[in-house]
Amino acid sequence: MRHFTLILLLAILACRNASPPGGLPAGTWIDLSHDFSAETIYWPTARPFTLEVVSAQQTPGGYYYAANNICAAEHGGTHLDAPVHFAEGRATTDRVPLERLIGEAAVVDVSEEAARDRDYRLGVPALEAWETAHGRIGEGTIVLVRTDWSKFWPDKERYLGTTKTGNEGVANLHFPGIDSTAAAWLAKRNVKAVGIDTPSIDYGQSQDFMTHRILFAENIPAFENVASLAKLPATGSTIVALPMKIKNGSGGPLRIVALIPHPS
Repeated sequence: MRHFTLILLLAILACRNASPPGGLPAGTWIDLSHDFSAETIYWPTARPFTLEVVSAQQTPGGYYYAANNICAAEHGGTHLDAPVHFAEGRATTDRVPLERLIGEAAVVDVSEEAARDRDYRLGVPALEAWETAHGRIGEGTIVLVRTDWSKFWPDKERYLGTTKTGNEGVANLHFPGIDSTAAAWLAKRNVKAVGIDTPSIDYGQSQDFMTHRILFAENIPAFENVASLAKLPATGSTIVALPMKIKNGSGGPLRIVALIPHPS
């Protein structure tokens, strides 16, 4: 019930830090999403986001009317990877349970390591060190990996490691990700979802995408190109990640937010 109440709260709150209805903690809402525009970063082989203005004017009827057409690949900007993206027969975008998209966050900060190595991969030792400092990553946790890569957004060369497109661009990708050993560790913990503030949960030079394959085989979805993870504490925040509900989709644009409760 708490999960559905949180969804309702998103529709009720008109501004950041608005007073929540009774029964929910007062807190600060943090937007963890990049906006979508001509600057939005996509995979080098993907179709970028375009917005076509249909109307933005006063009408003969005396009122203003705005409407646009949009077009883009599923996987770009802040987005959801549904498990079917790399695991046949697993959940499509519309079939990812809400329970996997809403939950308590564990934010694993590896920004110092990523700053030293563009091809850094989060491994099991980093997860074990996090647990030593903050406690066990339990079943049902949403694990967010903070590399601070979002500080480079929307500079494609710094964020992706290249401005090239097509297969040549893919060959020159350099950004941090999650090692397959860590993916297996997280899958055994039965976490709800895994997110990262880079273009992919697999690091840029991955050829086999094993992190995707391991997690998605267990129906664990991923959030990619997440923003502003530096604003979250290591523990204590609640994540609400609601993607566009694309029937039979392999992913889709994502609005992801976090609630940080005020101290009681």
